[in-house]
Amino acid sequence: MSGIVDLDVRFPRGRATLEQMRRASGLSAEEIREITLCEEIPVLGPDETAWEVTRDAAAAVLERTGVDRTAIRQVLYAGSGVWDRPAWSPAAKIAHELGIEHAHCFEIVNFCNAGMTALQIASERTRLDGGYALVLLGDRLGRLVDYHDADTRPLFNVGDAGGAMLIGPHGYTYRHLHASMHTDGSWADFWAGEHGPEGPKFRRKSDRKGLSSVYMENFEALARQTLDAIGRKRGDIAYVLTNQGDRNIQSRFLDVLGLREEQSVFTYGRLGHMASSDTVICLKELAGRGVLRDGDLILVASSGMGFSFGVTALEYCAEGSR
Repeated sequence: MSGIVDLDVRFPRGRATLEQMRRASGLSAEEIREITLCEEIPVLGPDETAWEVTRDAAAAVLERTGVDRTAIRQVLYAGSGVWDRPAWSPAAKIAHELGIEHAHCFEIVNFCNAGMTALQIASERTRLDGGYALVLLGDRLGRLVDYHDADTRPLFNVGDAGGAMLIGPHGYTYRHLHASMHTDGSWADFWAGEHGPEGPKFRRKSDRKGLSSVYMENFEALARQTLDAIGRKRGDIAYVLTNQGDRNIQSRFLDVLGLREEQSVFTYGRLGHMASSDTVICLKELAGRGVLRDGDLILVASSGMGFSFGVTALEYCAEGSR
């Protein structure tokens, strides 16, 4: 087996405020607040880079765990593929900065589902070779949102953060049990980037309806697949975490599973949608409550443009796996 030994998250100094969005878009504060659910969102400032924010999260994890850098065999950087520099490897850069010189470093592109995808790959690799893997979650999606384009209002809650997870074959806090994932490519062109004078920006490419139903159908189906794969039932679920993209979908998913809102984490009133780092933020906040018990089953529902969906099963290990 293998799992998450430790994790952390860092936020940029920059902020996008509701007032800035209102002035740029011409929308009312109420229309924007329906999406953001908060007054400001962390975004990369003009002098900030995603890789540096993510590096700082990873440095904190490595310092706490004291893991031997030579034991780290893979460094995976998860995100959208829009890195701080074109044709460049943020995984290699961060590994070198942190003194990791014996690892295979590469990137995983699956948008906001990339973090859980990278976790799945890293868990499989550590089970095979016995070493450690460092999963990095860093994106700059907040810089791709054009607040002047009112048609992109559904993305006004998108911001930036940097997350890190150390994956290992022992000493883990969250055992990785299984992950089921699926992509509905018929929605691939719903959102797409366009190059402009200030770089790429998101643009809505379709008025097609029904995406929220697609989310629910996939989350429900993948939850069933995941539970069947590990021989568990809905009643065994202790907590469900999701990307913080749509509060209504999260609440509906909990209802379908017969869970209370106390069995999840909601950060909408304080943070926007922090891409793949949402899941790390939610795991960290859940642990901070002090309510987790040994053996608790946690399902993590993730999604990303494309549109990809995943449900990952984790088991909490109170004393860490020996």
